[in-house]
Amino acid sequence: MAFDELKEHTENIQEQTKDYIEKNLSYYKLLAFKMAMKSTTMIFKFTLILVCICMVLLFFSVALAFAIGNYFESYTIGFLSVGFIYVVITALLFLIKDKIVEGPILEKFSEIFFND
Repeated sequence: MAFDELKEHTENIQEQTKDYIEKNLSYYKLLAFKMAMKSTTMIFKFTLILVCICMVLLFFSVALAFAIGNYFESYTIGFLSVGFIYVVITALLFLIKDKIVEGPILEKFSEIFFND
């Protein structure tokens, strides 16, 4: 009789343990899905905004090149001036890239993965 009760309790514990593991697995799958979707949507939004900014920058650059070209009466000088401006901006960004890129990206992904 005592063995039957012990066997029944053991089977109950096994069922509860199995349920616990299955629910835990489901929870972590959902958590991983949530993190993946947040990351994916953030990257998609960032890419979309970046494409829009690039288009605006392209048209402003061409307009600035033509304006400088009209001023100096040479479109070549206008486009070279705009190109030089971009070389200077690129050099400055290269010098301070770690502060601009690594910090905010690391902070945003840390916020997504650890605060939720």
